[in-house]
Amino acid sequence: MRRSPTLGKLVAVTVVPALLAVVGLFHPTGLDPSTAHMWAMMHIWLLPVFPLLTLGLIVPLWGRPVRGAAGVATVVAWLGAAVFAALYTGLDAVAGIAAGTVQSNAVEGQDVRQSIAALFETADAMGHAGVQALAVAVVAASAVLAGRHGWRVLPGTAVLLVCTYQFYDSHIFYPRGVLTMVGFAVGFALLNWPAVHHPAAAPAPGE
Repeated sequence: MRRSPTLGKLVAVTVVPALLAVVGLFHPTGLDPSTAHMWAMMHIWLLPVFPLLTLGLIVPLWGRPVRGAAGVATVVAWLGAAVFAALYTGLDAVAGIAAGTVQSNAVEGQDVRQSIAALFETADAMGHAGVQALAVAVVAASAVLAGRHGWRVLPGTAVLLVCTYQFYDSHIFYPRGVLTMVGFAVGFALLNWPAVHHPAAAPAPGE
């Protein structure tokens, strides 16, 4: 009876990074007049997708926070995930949609490199802060889950921390960004496996 919910939860936490890995295979490696339209459109499509990467942390922590340190860590994980969602959406909008639109609308002979570089600089600052917040969320969520399931969450935690380090400057660009997204899918599966395989270990909300 538990197999269907277990499969559903594992799909929920892995489908987004898996999708981003596939998209990364087709992501232009650079922005120029020949890639500008695809660059902008791809990031419009991805606008609602990047925030959903945090499902891998939200699903195992679903419910009202418990009292004590575990409850505080749960809220920290939620806040970190929210900050990542906001800031990485900003990166997507600025470096993706805005920069692509500027490049695609440049008239022949117009040099927009300085404007695009400024957009990339702003976007990078938001993206870097967002990924740092994601790393904080991973640590906080792992602390909560370790209290419930012990050492079984450590492999997933280790994989996710490596992935956040790589994600800092890899985005989803092939090959490193694609491998990073595959790593996120594996890490979220490993982190969530103890919770879905041993649900009785999780405390009741409000305890």
